[in-house]
Amino acid sequence: MSYGTADSLRPVTLDDVRGAQKMLSGVARATAMEGSRHLSQLVGSPVHLKCENLQRTGSFKLRGAYVRIAGLLPEERAAGVVAASAGNHAQGVALASSLLGVRSTVFMPKGAPLPKVSATREYGAEVRLHGQVVDETLAAAQEYAAETGAVFIHPFDHADIIAGQGTVGLEILEQCPQVRTIVVGIGGGGLAAGIAVAVKELRPDVRLVGVQAEGAAAYPPSLAAGRPVSLRTPATMADGIKVGRPGDVPFGIIGDLVDEVRTVSEDELSAALLLCLERAKLVVEPAGASPVAALLSEPGAFEGPVVAVLSGGNVDPVLMERVLRNGMAAQGRYLAVRLRLTDRPGALASLLGALSVVDANVLDVSHVRTDPRLGLTEAEVELHLETKGPAHCVEVGHALREAGYTVID
Repeated sequence: MSYGTADSLRPVTLDDVRGAQKMLSGVARATAMEGSRHLSQLVGSPVHLKCENLQRTGSFKLRGAYVRIAGLLPEERAAGVVAASAGNHAQGVALASSLLGVRSTVFMPKGAPLPKVSATREYGAEVRLHGQVVDETLAAAQEYAAETGAVFIHPFDHADIIAGQGTVGLEILEQCPQVRTIVVGIGGGGLAAGIAVAVKELRPDVRLVGVQAEGAAAYPPSLAAGRPVSLRTPATMADGIKVGRPGDVPFGIIGDLVDEVRTVSEDELSAALLLCLERAKLVVEPAGASPVAALLSEPGAFEGPVVAVLSGGNVDPVLMERVLRNGMAAQGRYLAVRLRLTDRPGALASLLGALSVVDANVLDVSHVRTDPRLGLTEAEVELHLETKGPAHCVEVGHALREAGYTVID
């Protein structure tokens, strides 16, 4: 079984993936496969986590980038390469280029997380910040390629990229030969397509499930239409899978070989990231946690043993803080409350005392006494509380109202 690329009609085959695996020996790590007791209990059968978040550069992207650049002709290498990415592909191209002695230029959106920008520079690339979204950045990189002769390294829409990412599938079969279901996040589709080519040729009985964020789910409408369909404004915190249009090459493979594409909400992504951190002790970015989010959303839908691919771990610390807070709130473990009280000595102490009675841990207090919205004898307090679950949140709200406080939200 083979699939032609959009630009060269060269097929993507199992032999390509095996060749990529040999090429990547000593370059990319054969990443660990970790069991998850918590997820296994939820699903009712063994669940394993394929830890590409522990790959060099923090994601699977090095695999495809290295194979693509290593396959360039000498004159193409001499011209250098150019890429566009919000972070993971950027770092993969930068490191692969440095290892192969090729000059690289990487265009990144102006809002790209600073740790990813810094890491890309440290891996040896010249970084240029352009545009607000990846589509604008891609256009700038392609224009640069046309002007300079540099080879554009697409993040997912090329046979070599897909073959490199497919090595993840070979490792899964080696590390968990009894696997029945593989769950993988989908952005443009390179990783899922590569895994599909490798796995379905060797184990056609294995079920492949792709996962997209609800706000950036281009594959479901595209598969329904039978062709890639563009989203106007993809929106998700999972920037690693925030792609507005499927790649032409991976789309054909995914349409034929991936059994199902599911979507997950932002709250489910937050809960999955929190679970990976707390239960598995793994730092995972929202895109990398998307397979875990799918397992959490409907654990009974997956036949085990299950392998969930944690595709990356390059998460901005500021985003991590917000996501963890959102994940805790979704589980009833974090509560933000704003209320009014009488502005008199001891009023704040009395409020905190009421909270201590119901065992709510105060994380932060904001006390406003002067505001046009407030009466002369009023003050407004915003509280951030650590709570013990949804029932405890209800108990805290009830206790505050019973104590005579006006809860605004």
